Amino acid sequence: MPVSVITFDLDNTLWDVEPSLIRAEEAQQSWLRQHRPGAVDAFDQDALFEFKKSVWKRHPHLSHHVSQMRIETLYELQLAAGFDEEAARSGAQQAFAVFLQERRKVMLYEDALGVLEVLAKTFTLGALTNGNADIYKTDAAEYFDFAFLAEDIGSSKPHPDMFHAALKKTGAEPADIIHVGDDPEHDILGAREVGMRTVWINTQNKLWTGGQRADREIVNLRQLPDAIDSIVSQG
Repeated sequence: MPVSVITFDLDNTLWDVEPSLIRAEEAQQSWLRQHRPGAVDAFDQDALFEFKKSVWKRHPHLSHHVSQMRIETLYELQLAAGFDEEAARSGAQQAFAVFLQERRKVMLYEDALGVLEVLAKTFTLGALTNGNADIYKTDAAEYFDFAFLAEDIGSSKPHPDMFHAALKKTGAEPADIIHVGDDPEHDILGAREVGMRTVWINTQNKLWTGGQRADREIVNLRQLPDAIDSIVSQG
């Protein structure tokens, strides 16, 4: 069968994630300072990072659940600041909601919508992300047939579970799917390991990290349709 499905990573593939993360962190910090004073002001940047690392080490079962890990960190920060368990639990949920609202306000790359519109006429499109972005909260929602988050699957790319979920959802064979992503390990290696074809989008002009390269490499989304056509023509 010919290529029938294209799956996309989201952050730094369809948009630059950094601006939304910065806004989200600032909104979360502002909420905490107003509603849970002392929860973050007691830490400088290095100390806060060490605190977060201690939470990650104590909760390895949350390593693929970025939302729950953030909520747990917010909860423990408030406990450490002297708030009781009920206040810390509710505060963690509210602070996370503030964070997530801003985190999902992403600005797609300039060419993203036009490219997706073209591809959606021929291919089934899916999203595979290790983060907590939601493609259905963006202007690109109408072009996507499915989306999987690592925290829903229970494994993060490059683990094969995320890619297997796409195979099960679409009924396609691995060689009938092209995965597009920015991370050489999570996206390219992970997809190749299950037999998918791959396109590496390298908007930051990074050096390849080693190992077998992607089937095609591009520096912006404008080049994606031609890259896909080239893979399809190759057979």
